[in-house]
Amino acid sequence: PAGLGTTEAGERLARFGPNRLPAPPRRGPLRRFLAQFNNVLIYVLLAAGLVSLLLDHPVDAAVIASVVLINAIVGFIQEGRAEEALESIRRMIDPSVAVLRDGHRVTLAAELIVPGDIVLVGPGDRVPADLRLVRARSLKVEEAVLTGESVPVAKATDPVRADAPLGDRTSMLFSGTLVAAGQGAGVVVATGTATGDLHISTLLGRVTTLETPLLRQVNRFGRQLTAAILALSAATLAFAVLVRGYAAADAFMAVVGIAVAAIPEGLPAVMTIAMAIGVQRMAARNAIVRRLPAVEALGSVSVICSD
Repeated sequence: PAGLGTTEAGERLARFGPNRLPAPPRRGPLRRFLAQFNNVLIYVLLAAGLVSLLLDHPVDAAVIASVVLINAIVGFIQEGRAEEALESIRRMIDPSVAVLRDGHRVTLAAELIVPGDIVLVGPGDRVPADLRLVRARSLKVEEAVLTGESVPVAKATDPVRADAPLGDRTSMLFSGTLVAAGQGAGVVVATGTATGDLHISTLLGRVTTLETPLLRQVNRFGRQLTAAILALSAATLAFAVLVRGYAAADAFMAVVGIAVAAIPEGLPAVMTIAMAIGVQRMAARNAIVRRLPAVEALGSVSVICSD
């Protein structure tokens, strides 16, 4: 009843591990930088630069490579800033929880609680782990994250059937749910990956990532523009060699220059900068955007339907 002792809590923390879910895989700096080149327009530029180098035109190749590299650096820096902002926000909202330890109420970081801890919850608290209630007073909990039910659920200490569905386990508080009203205390029965929250995280991890309307349009535009540029370049090359009698090497370098000039190599950089500005403006209004393209998708929303 007085909660775990400090020594026992330390031993259980070593045995069960911290109370947190596995962190999602993050792209390292190298992968993030290489991702900046994943664009059909950039592919054409790189091919043009490579051919220029093979034809012994190092200056032209260096200019093309510089354009591509500057574009990649701009995108890399903007994405890095967005990730740093998100990481600082995560540190700011690191959850804490009221726990009984050695008979005293103490506030701990949520990741430090262990099975057997007595956790105290009140209105507005996020439940840090799966709890079996031992005391409840007018306690209501929002469980929409688990069950989809938008109405807060009344909780009590009375036992329920062992095979009761998740939404009917009124003597339990589940990790990630929100206390809407009342007060309660419960024994931690599961932490970290052993909680019901892990099932939700696993399902979320299987969600297929969709392209935003802007990215679909830009990719389609890039493919169409590339096809048009390559077709016109091939026609120009054939005309120069077959009709005007230019040397093949000279005609090819002229065509490469035309193709490079026609490709809007700054488009990816401009898009990234514009979306980064949008993210900053959203953050100034307390709205956090995880991925840059989501800004454009949010800007296209005119009606939001919610339960």
